[in-house]
Amino acid sequence: MHSHVAGDPSKRDFEQESTRAGAPMRVRARGRAVLSNPMTNRGTAFTLEQRRALGLVGLTPTGVTTLENQTKRTYEQFRRASTPLAKYLHLAQLRDRNEVLFYRVLTDHLEEMLPIIYTPTIGEAIERFSHEYNRPRGVFLSIDHPEMVEESLLNYGLGPDEVDLIVVTDSEGILGIGDQGIGGIQIAIGKLSVYTAAAGIHPRRVIPVVLDVGTDNLGLLSSDLYLGERHARVRGERYDEFLEHFVTTVDRLFPTAMLHWEDFGAANAHRLLTRYRDEYCTFNDDIQGTAAVVLAALLAAVDITGMDLCDHRIVIYGAGTAGLGIAGLVRDTMLRSGRADRTEQVYDRFWPIGINGLYLEDQPELLDFQVPWARSREDVADWDVADPDRVTLQDVIRNVRPTILLGTSTRGGAFTEEIVREMAEHCERPIIFPLSNPTSRAEATPANVITWTDGKALVATGSPFDHVDHKGVRYHIAQSNNALIFPGLGLGVAACQASRVTEAMIAAAANALAGLVNAWRPGASLLPGMNDLRRVSATVALAVAAQAEKDGVARRPLTNPIDEVYGRMWQPTYAPIEPI
Repeated sequence: MHSHVAGDPSKRDFEQESTRAGAPMRVRARGRAVLSNPMTNRGTAFTLEQRRALGLVGLTPTGVTTLENQTKRTYEQFRRASTPLAKYLHLAQLRDRNEVLFYRVLTDHLEEMLPIIYTPTIGEAIERFSHEYNRPRGVFLSIDHPEMVEESLLNYGLGPDEVDLIVVTDSEGILGIGDQGIGGIQIAIGKLSVYTAAAGIHPRRVIPVVLDVGTDNLGLLSSDLYLGERHARVRGERYDEFLEHFVTTVDRLFPTAMLHWEDFGAANAHRLLTRYRDEYCTFNDDIQGTAAVVLAALLAAVDITGMDLCDHRIVIYGAGTAGLGIAGLVRDTMLRSGRADRTEQVYDRFWPIGINGLYLEDQPELLDFQVPWARSREDVADWDVADPDRVTLQDVIRNVRPTILLGTSTRGGAFTEEIVREMAEHCERPIIFPLSNPTSRAEATPANVITWTDGKALVATGSPFDHVDHKGVRYHIAQSNNALIFPGLGLGVAACQASRVTEAMIAAAANALAGLVNAWRPGASLLPGMNDLRRVSATVALAVAAQAEKDGVARRPLTNPIDEVYGRMWQPTYAPIEPI
């Protein structure tokens, strides 16, 4: 059942079975109330019979149109918008007016619209949140009023078994643009739009949440239009108590929901995931989603090299939250393969580099989650380096002769011609992934990497890049976009009502994704394209649900997996209406 209205279901404006595709919409509201609700409103597509039954006669233009024609008209309006932000605002207004039409347009043009409703355009929408504010969507929780957390979540109007997903951010680490205060609600909304468009999670089974813990962004604090709490970001014990209160309240009110952490700062992201992952159903997309999609591309690339994953030497340039999230999942995959029998043997395959060069065990600036990855001084004792306290990427490439180079540094152009050529000299098929977003921050362009290695390199990027033509071969560049993983993961968790998200479930998602490509053809992409997201998400969901059952965390194991997963995938079509 579903509605905006909390409390007694018999008083709700509309009801719909939200775990079954194609279920009828039962509408109690009449007249303009029907048109003002984005889930019931279908504008000019109401039939004459529906208009009479719902008190809409005279409230819409006389002509009756189809969803297909509405989609065509709306897409033309979208194309006319002159800037990415204008396109974003057009789609946001459409979602607030007619949710089915919004998702229909989005699913029909997902590859084109994903960069608008999600990265990179959403970054600008978040920065402009208080200026462009139109109507509220989501739940705003203030650290200054912890006593209102429960009331606020209940006011969203969903019952204990009506929520599959809660995406929450504290807006500290938004998309490389940093602390954005209350505007971070937009990243939670954008993420949930992708869950729905790509995996058919019902738009009324999700809650976007922003934790307003203050902001250190002086531009926001000094703006008289800013809509969040006007004080510095709260940290330490009070922050932790607020988070604990939030998590336990969510678990009590919505016991089957997955809690998705989004864009928390580096100091908190790992800490919170570690704190809650074994007790609650929780997932951090920046750490685990990024890791899974990169692992999928790596598995496809490693397959081509003919060398076992455990034998590769891996350099991670920019070894922060995302970089070490990838390293952790690759490490666990090596251990699960049975080829590597000891954890320390596996750590030996990784060379992490941060702002002060190669991580060395006695560096005081390393954070807790970085310490296990640091190399010993003996590892570099016989290297010829200019500065033993700051071992550079160049030093590491020359001495380690890596087979895999991953960039998560946001330092545009850091993989220079000299570095790439040096790596290719000692490696038949170098795996080089410049993963930083946006394109201006990518460590190298695919065109350069392919030219400098004479087409030998296996490449995946974080941002979308055009194909590269080199010596008669067209190279399709894999975009390791988290949207290939997290929607399917969420769908799989919801379908089997998993009580936890285990590392093995994330690895299963990566393996399922890697299995969808045939990367052997010269120039083939290492990952599926964005235009195939529904098939990708369903495949990932099936693998995740099966692994959840193996791990003993599926509260409702699937008896007929394909039917149960596809049957849950909401389609953006107008459901039959039953006036009540």
